[in-house]
Amino acid sequence: MISALNQLVDLVEEHLAEEPDVQGLAGSLGTTEYHLRRMFSSLAGMPLSEYVRRRRMTVAAADVVRGETDLLSIAVRHGYGSSEAFGRAFRAVHGAGPGDVRRTGGPLRTQPQLRFRLTVEGSVPMDTRLVNRPAFRLVGHAARVPLVHQGVNPHIQEHITALPPEEHLRLKALSDTEPGGLLQVSDDLDPDATEGSELTYLHGVALGGDTPAPDGLDTIEVPGGMWAVFRTSGPHPQALQTTWAATATDWFPSNPWRLRPGPSIVATLDRAADFSTATCELWLPVEPA
Repeated sequence: MISALNQLVDLVEEHLAEEPDVQGLAGSLGTTEYHLRRMFSSLAGMPLSEYVRRRRMTVAAADVVRGETDLLSIAVRHGYGSSEAFGRAFRAVHGAGPGDVRRTGGPLRTQPQLRFRLTVEGSVPMDTRLVNRPAFRLVGHAARVPLVHQGVNPHIQEHITALPPEEHLRLKALSDTEPGGLLQVSDDLDPDATEGSELTYLHGVALGGDTPAPDGLDTIEVPGGMWAVFRTSGPHPQALQTTWAATATDWFPSNPWRLRPGPSIVATLDRAADFSTATCELWLPVEPA
């Protein structure tokens, strides 16, 4: 995976003025665009699309400062159809328009070229199991919410607290298959995992494939396949988020599995009354790499 990510970075550099063919590269490396984008965003700390934009504007800034070419020609050279579109992208990265930078030489916010390197980590074993599950369905109450990387997601919190206490009990009683109990489900996630991008969050339970979904509940049909299940315990949600990040930095680079499209599921096995600490299982859909 480290080699694949570095080849992706090289591809970006070779095609800065256009969209890199991530799907083609992934196919040539025997992986998927979905997995490659998810691993990049997890390890780089930014979506691939944001990295491309920053690198493109870093290189474009040199042309702007040199002042040898008009701004429209620079815009076209870097893949923009107008100086206005180029100016908006330039300002979003550097905090100043290209005309201002040409006059004053700055400010400039440079994005260095990334290189991924293997470091010795993983001294703490990850409590993991692999489960081959037949098709099942997730039922409950769904909402579209923005992605939040750190801390409690207030939009999800608001969605859950809006449900009456008796509805939580009703949902829990419906659960009849793994993962058991009340579940936190994230689906339709942007492969780049961009902060603020929307996802479908479902608060609900898992039902066997032959169990009909009750009326009035949202449903996500989950096809059969393999799942990597990571057990976490400690401060909540910090322990869960740390483990989630470690799947990219430690587990996937060390194991012959890759992410496949599908929902990620968190099952709470035990928790403090105020939810300050919890023991959870993180279910991620995987396939052989």
